[in-house]
Amino acid sequence: MKKIAFFDFDGTITTKDTLLEVIKHQKGKILFYTGFLLNAPTLIGLKLKMVSNQKAKERMLRYFFSGMNIAAFQQACNKFVDEVLPAMIRMDAIEEIQKLKAEGFEVVVVSASPTNWIQKWTDANGLGLIATNLQYIDKTLSGYIDGVNNNAEEKVARIKAVYNLAEYDEIYCYGDSSGDKPMLALGTKAFYKPFRKK
Repeated sequence: MKKIAFFDFDGTITTKDTLLEVIKHQKGKILFYTGFLLNAPTLIGLKLKMVSNQKAKERMLRYFFSGMNIAAFQQACNKFVDEVLPAMIRMDAIEEIQKLKAEGFEVVVVSASPTNWIQKWTDANGLGLIATNLQYIDKTLSGYIDGVNNNAEEKVARIKAVYNLAEYDEIYCYGDSSGDKPMLALGTKAFYKPFRKK
């Protein structure tokens, strides 16, 4: 019997959006808030659904990280995983993941956030990862996403590109936002905001 579980990361496994926390960690709070004020029109457009998630994310990535050396960026992301991420992880989510693994489930994190600050954590916990990839040019960050932001229908497309779901008897899906709903529809069981305290 083959069993697999797909978990969203930001807001499902974590208590906060990791992109914002990575920016704060690498750039400091003053530059973080200054950047958000300067990019307010894009962020308002995102809230009003006039700007796509991908365009808004790329705007922030360009502002804060464009031109940064890959190795230096990855080193800073690894430091974030070690120093900041542990306090953001929901213990209920970890317990559920451990329970599923004990029951023979393969567990995969499917995230719109970049691999750069998730991979070290998923590797350490023996989990698979399907996430957004960032574009690099001449060993520096361009500030753009490589391909498509891994959100909504793209999560489904990426999952199906890696896994033949017809082979699995049980498929559990966990998410917390509208961007997870297409993925949740894949599940034999789906859990929406499962680790939020009532």
